[in-house]
Amino acid sequence: MSTVVKDCGEIWSRLFDHRPFLSGEIKFFLQEFEEKRSDREVQRLFEILEKVSEVRDSKIDRIKSATNSLPDLQTQIDLAVSRCETIIQNQNKYNSDLALEAKREIRKAEWEAFLIDIDEKYKKVDLTFGEKEKELREFYKDLERKLHINSD
Repeated sequence: MSTVVKDCGEIWSRLFDHRPFLSGEIKFFLQEFEEKRSDREVQRLFEILEKVSEVRDSKIDRIKSATNSLPDLQTQIDLAVSRCETIIQNQNKYNSDLALEAKREIRKAEWEAFLIDIDEKYKKVDLTFGEKEKELREFYKDLERKLHINSD
């Protein structure tokens, strides 16, 4: 019986235990990654060293000469900022979206007042026609009565 259990354990480990295979693959991947990475990092370090030495040798003098024009640059920046602030203030004064919205509200209120007024006028016209109709009916009834009286 122990041999059966031992065989089952061996079959189980061969079929379902992937640790040895995975560890081998991981080691291979790490080895490849480190080889490629180290070459790239060395190249990047040399590139950075070249750029730093170039800046140290040639760019520092240019930067020193360019800093002499900074006060003039600062005044130009201040002028530009003040102009931008003026534009923003004027924009707030003449904001067309708010003006359009206010005019829309005014037109909407006028339209609603117009509809109410026209509705009242329609009611008055209907009332007037109703009264005239009633008067005409009475007039014709009276006329019919008089005609029947005269025809008798």
